[in-house]
Amino acid sequence: MSTTDSPAVAVLGGGTIGAGWAALLADAGYRVRVAVRRAETGQALTAAVRLHAPALAADADALLDRLTVTTDVAGAVTGAEVVLESISERLADKQELFAAVERAAPADALLLSSTSTLLPDAIGARLTQPGRVLVAHPFNPPHVIPLVEVLGGPDTEPKLVERTTEFLTALGRTPVVLRRPIAGFIANRLQTALLRESIHLIQERVATAADVDDAITGSLGPRWAVVGPFQALHLGGGPGGIRQWFGHIGAGLAAGWSQLGTPDLDDEGIAELIAQTETAYGTDGYEQRVAARDRRQLAVLAALRDEEEDAR
Repeated sequence: MSTTDSPAVAVLGGGTIGAGWAALLADAGYRVRVAVRRAETGQALTAAVRLHAPALAADADALLDRLTVTTDVAGAVTGAEVVLESISERLADKQELFAAVERAAPADALLLSSTSTLLPDAIGARLTQPGRVLVAHPFNPPHVIPLVEVLGGPDTEPKLVERTTEFLTALGRTPVVLRRPIAGFIANRLQTALLRESIHLIQERVATAADVDDAITGSLGPRWAVVGPFQALHLGGGPGGIRQWFGHIGAGLAAGWSQLGTPDLDDEGIAELIAQTETAYGTDGYEQRVAARDRRQLAVLAALRDEEEDAR
């Protein structure tokens, strides 16, 4: 298929998430039109796509050949099969943007938001058909991490949810459809709970930022890459499974919740977190650190994929 014959998708926003989406979509063979507010954003976007190309085992120039950067939102979405919005988390801006998208995009185009905090019915409130907007929330970096949380509004037709999951699955993503709306969705709520206690441990001088990172990457990180928390409990209970776990270890689970902290994120506390993190990891070499992160995450995913194939 030539580039001209490839289906078109529009990515609205050229920041971290938008650049990841753009690289992933271009690698999948789409013609990608990225709409940005300022023309100079295009240079940063091009650099980001080049940075992401090795993680996709792709040629950077080939990805960029499929990518067009524009400040014209209407032009970007005209004829697009899918519109993926990834602008900042300001509700009014997203509402205004999607109202403009509805006027210019095909009537059957998928309208997806990468929002991590807002609900689809609020984002689509200014559309004549608010149910057309769905959340497709990726985990950063979206070109590497498979999860995409999917949520429709109260007026979203089931076929739109189905089309969205099919589109994401074809991209090699793992869509998880929320059963009902909730702020923060699934993974971010879990991440926030862990981050809250991590900050508490630092503020209580139990551990440094580097200590917490080492504890996670040496325990929960590898464990949860293989099994989720409930399967881990089911295995942790031995042959009796989760029933046995709750009958013994789990008996004091709820009592332990009262011991978890609620840290204050005042200026002093934030400054301490920043200082510890910058001391541990530095402030230079962003591109090298991103590349190393992506290589390691891809290595984990590849190992799991190979093991699953061997088990069949």
